[in-house]
Amino acid sequence: MHKCPYCDFNSHAVKEAIPERDYITALINDLDQCLPSVWGRTVDTIFIGGGTPSLFSSEGVDRLLSEVRARLPLAPGIEITMEANPGAIEQAKFAEFRSAGINRLSIGIQSLSDDLLQRIGRIHHAREAYRAVEHAHNAGFEQINLDLMYALPGQTLPQALQDLNNALALEPTHLSHYQMTIEPNTWFHKHPPVTPDDELSWAMQSDCQAALCKAGFEHYEVSAYARPDKQCRHNLNYWQYGDYLGIGAGAHAKITDAAQQNITRTAVVKHPDDYLQLAATEQRHATTTVLSRREVPFEFMMNAMRLTKGFPNSLFFERTGLPLSTIDHALQRAEEEGLLEYGVQRIGPTIQGERFLNTLLEQFLPTDN
Repeated sequence: MHKCPYCDFNSHAVKEAIPERDYITALINDLDQCLPSVWGRTVDTIFIGGGTPSLFSSEGVDRLLSEVRARLPLAPGIEITMEANPGAIEQAKFAEFRSAGINRLSIGIQSLSDDLLQRIGRIHHAREAYRAVEHAHNAGFEQINLDLMYALPGQTLPQALQDLNNALALEPTHLSHYQMTIEPNTWFHKHPPVTPDDELSWAMQSDCQAALCKAGFEHYEVSAYARPDKQCRHNLNYWQYGDYLGIGAGAHAKITDAAQQNITRTAVVKHPDDYLQLAATEQRHATTTVLSRREVPFEFMMNAMRLTKGFPNSLFFERTGLPLSTIDHALQRAEEEGLLEYGVQRIGPTIQGERFLNTLLEQFLPTDN
């Protein structure tokens, strides 16, 4: 396997068989180290992502989930998502993953055009993507997300709409529809392809958004669309500034300590080899940061403003411990500029605020005042 040229996530090319047993043992050891910070809490969602976790065997996934259940209470109807690529080896295991407890599958098709897939360095073909989604349905998955990109190298507006229509024909319950961007430390950053300009990219976004809404999908986050009641609960928690544990190489976590009234962010060492050595120790954390009171409001808004309907006013205090008056001036300024709606019960971005999200968020950057 190889790393996609646009990908800046913590993924590594597989050159030999993955040490599955040792890695899952490391995950369990990592979780054991985290337990004191979450005693008494119930797990509402589990997301097995990053790289290609579906390379694991179903036995390995079953072992991991069993170990989690033995340590933490799981909520009734818990959402358990696994990311997967459309490769034939992975899709053959979908039914086994379903039996192991996975109840939501997220498949990274990215495009259903062989030409565009080749341009972005994907190793699967469109026929494999079609077959993967068919296998997911046949395996009994009632919740299926498809990752679909637009503004790909050389892509036209009709091609973007055709890609979307082909994806909708596969009957997903959720669609992550996002623009391909050129990120630092990627192959495309060093060798940039010719991609659609801002005007064409916006046309793709707005026309595809209209098509999704017409097809019955709710646009509930900047790049997320869902059938009624099929939003990704795991990501909703993230965007609503909820807490989450992260175990595994490169994983991130955010934990609120109500007694100490602080929020701590941690990041695990990135390389799998280092992780295998350090997972049972405090050294597994590459960084540990306790957020200051002046940093928290911006962090909250950076997440919450991705939600098209925004958030109830009470959520700000609930998740930050700070009164809403902390950001009152910034809220009023953003409202005056037409970027935000500041109501008595709910705060959310306007259409202009959604389009110029960075400009909206700049209103909430911490200052020295």
